[in-house]
Amino acid sequence: MKISRVETFVVGTEWRNLTIVRVHTDEGLSGLGEARMVNHTEALLGYINEAAPRHVIGHDPFRIENLVKKMGRDDFSRAGEVMSSGIAAFETACWDIVGKALDQPVYNLLGGPVREKIKAYANGWYRVEREPEEFHEAARKVVERGYRAMKLDPFGPGHYELEREEKLKTVGLVEAVRDAIGPEREILLEMHGRFSPATAVEMVRMLEPYGISWAEEPVPPTNLKALKKVTDKVGIPVATGERIHQRIEYRELFELQAADVIQPDISHIGGLLETKKLAAWADCYYVTMAPHNVGGQINTAAALHLAASTTNFKIQEYFNDFADPWVKQTAPGLPEVEDGYFPLPGGPGLGVELDESVVEAHPKQDVHFNLFAEGWEKRGERTSR
Repeated sequence: MKISRVETFVVGTEWRNLTIVRVHTDEGLSGLGEARMVNHTEALLGYINEAAPRHVIGHDPFRIENLVKKMGRDDFSRAGEVMSSGIAAFETACWDIVGKALDQPVYNLLGGPVREKIKAYANGWYRVEREPEEFHEAARKVVERGYRAMKLDPFGPGHYELEREEKLKTVGLVEAVRDAIGPEREILLEMHGRFSPATAVEMVRMLEPYGISWAEEPVPPTNLKALKKVTDKVGIPVATGERIHQRIEYRELFELQAADVIQPDISHIGGLLETKKLAAWADCYYVTMAPHNVGGQINTAAALHLAASTTNFKIQEYFNDFADPWVKQTAPGLPEVEDGYFPLPGGPGLGVELDESVVEAHPKQDVHFNLFAEGWEKRGERTSR
């Protein structure tokens, strides 16, 4: 079997573009891969268009390790986010093809399931005014949908420091969410690398009384010793990793023991096998995995297959029940969240197929998602620039 053709598609929303590849073979099978490239969709498309004829077309889709090695080595460039995301899209599509060829779900090819259901947490649910009453009502709807955990960034456009008034407003928002969901459900605190270590520690300590389950990316991701300062001074787990795009870059993180949970994005770090290798490495340090996922159904499917077969998996992020729910129609086949958990995905392959009519109805958008703009949490074009 050889790869004979590659197609690309872009699904656009008010705040994100999802880049999809469909890889065809000379035996009639095809596979899907996907990445959400933050604010650089054209760069990813450019890389895919160059890499497809050079590395992918003519390749045996079963030789996944060989393909990733060639793509990462033969261009003789350090793989950044664009390159590793392109590799991930092709790599995931190959797993989809192999699963279909063998009539097996991908998780069976990654070692088989170690759990019967996959815990999920909701994100993208607070597209409302940054007021306690609005967050309270939005959080209540997440509970009604059956989720047992939800994540939020309550800090507005904060950067490095916050005024006292903003600190108290943040506390009020989290207090409102806790009141809405009760004591049993989890609140995961997203900090988007906003703060200096001192501010991060102060904010986590102010919010700890509300039962926060983790503090995610409390400081920018480029200085792991600064992250270690935070980890040593707070009383809850620290999570990070969505902006670390090479497996080797986790070495210092593990050696410093600077985080309790890592959050690699399968679609940015090079694909399923790279993430699986990273999970095994993390397990040596008793670190759990909670893959980052702002993707559509294809990347979510890949994440669920990884979760099903990974012993130190913790919880899976999911946007598409609240932020642009119609995205679920672009690649149907994924199971729905039930009582806070995904059932195991069906097979063969990833278990989803592209609906081109939905893709065509939602073309690429000219959006720039800016997490440091006022009103970014509404995830709309006019408020995220």
